[in-house]
Amino acid sequence: MSELIEKILSRDCGPFWQFVKYGVIGVMATLVQTGVFYLLAATCMKCLTADDVAVRFLGLPAADFTGAEAWYATRGSIASAATAIGFVIANVFCWLMNRKFVFRPGKFRWYAEFAMFFAAASVATVIALSIMKALIDWCGIMTSLAVVAEVAVSFLVNFFVRKFFIFKG
Repeated sequence: MSELIEKILSRDCGPFWQFVKYGVIGVMATLVQTGVFYLLAATCMKCLTADDVAVRFLGLPAADFTGAEAWYATRGSIASAATAIGFVIANVFCWLMNRKFVFRPGKFRWYAEFAMFFAAASVATVIALSIMKALIDWCGIMTSLAVVAEVAVSFLVNFFVRKFFIFKG
């Protein structure tokens, strides 16, 4: 059994296990990003409304507003900024983990690899944040549901760019 685990954890495990590991690391990075987002959203970058699922089910504090304040109009921008901060922290974690467990480094020097990894993630996140902001501002979707859409778009774009353009495979 330990041989199987060693094989799965190695970079030579085959495409199926590579995708599974990428997914597990993606979930872990998402937890880091989302954790940072909610820490900021509940404290210094308040962007959660009273009807948000994170407020109702996790007991996070909602910003006090009536809906007419200028704050409410900037809620999507505040949520995007909090997500961007979480993104930076999560992507450093994600790069290190993918380099160690999923993809074979060495196609480029580490700093070029990191720059491309971060650039690809940035492009995917800008696209995903635009979708998140539009869902909040134009569709009135609760912040937490818009975050789920942001995560899904980022995940798919990032896997393909990282697998086929940045790492050796």
